[in-house]
Amino acid sequence: MKLILEDGTTLDGEPFGAQASVTGEVVFNTAMSGYVETLTDPSYRGQILVLTYPLIGNYGVPAARERGSIDGPFESDHIQVQGLVVGSYSRTYSHYAATRSLGDWLSSEGVPAVTSIDTRALTRKLREVGTMKGWLVPSEVDVDDAKRTARAVEMHDEVFRLVAPRQPIRHDGGEQRILVIDAGAKDNIVRSLLDRGCSVTRAPWHSPVLELAAEADGILIGNGPGDPKDLAPLVANIRALLSSFRGPIFGVCLGNQLLALAAGGDTYKLPYGHRGVNQPVEDLLTRRSYITSQNHGYAVKDGSLGKDWEPWFVNVNDGTNEGIRSRTRPFFSVQFHPEAAPGPEDTAFLFDDFLRHVGAMKRGG
Repeated sequence: MKLILEDGTTLDGEPFGAQASVTGEVVFNTAMSGYVETLTDPSYRGQILVLTYPLIGNYGVPAARERGSIDGPFESDHIQVQGLVVGSYSRTYSHYAATRSLGDWLSSEGVPAVTSIDTRALTRKLREVGTMKGWLVPSEVDVDDAKRTARAVEMHDEVFRLVAPRQPIRHDGGEQRILVIDAGAKDNIVRSLLDRGCSVTRAPWHSPVLELAAEADGILIGNGPGDPKDLAPLVANIRALLSSFRGPIFGVCLGNQLLALAAGGDTYKLPYGHRGVNQPVEDLLTRRSYITSQNHGYAVKDGSLGKDWEPWFVNVNDGTNEGIRSRTRPFFSVQFHPEAAPGPEDTAFLFDDFLRHVGAMKRGG
């Protein structure tokens, strides 16, 4: 199996998973564990994922969940990445919940993977040059033919429709009714709300969210793949909600970028993004720092927001924006993942804070 980068770099390795040719943006994740959750994260749709931790596959993969279930550890009902690149794949696995190997799981879903790649050198290149397009192709296949026929995901419109449910899905729970706007939201966002006693309506981004919001006590704008500016219709709907919705609005990851755009701000593409479970952020109000899980390639441009908005969190490593909040309304968002599992749970309290706002405003009428 070969990984070919758009600058001509070619890396040869040993295949595992499916035998197929794919193309996509090549990105890296620095987490030491959690490949089951990572591979099923809709934010990776259309991308070839490089895992920097060298040993992958040693704890196998759990049995598939029942159709329609949102049980963990999966973050969606299938693998989202285009392909997988690792340093050392363990064909032997050991874990009480494992029923199959990582390679068997990838093969069953048609996802190619390659091992024996120097992922350290590859990551250094991506950090220095920036994220670039790549092709993952079988070694015995003509490269030019493989590149012409490689399976791809169109990243301006198709990708958002692939990761969203076709119609609203309702999960009954408690009295607080939360509308989750889904453009690729992780299942654990919904699980986090249900665990806190909420009823959740999970609505695709292209559904009539303004009508659905009329029945909600709070709104959560979830994560997802791609460039937030390609979701202009959703941005327009969120802008309308900022004017009309009486309850709290909370954004996560892509939701942070969409909320910023709706508020009149701007976003930009990062050189290689933030993907891992050890990103430090600082709360600009309390000056307290947290370790967070992140997966994004775009960020909010500081200074682009109007006077009614302010930065909330900042990335300690590179100073990029990690959250915004309204000065006048209960509207706020974060660039990281407070629902992360596995990973740091330092910021899970943000769900509690959001729901406290929801409860207070619901009681206040």
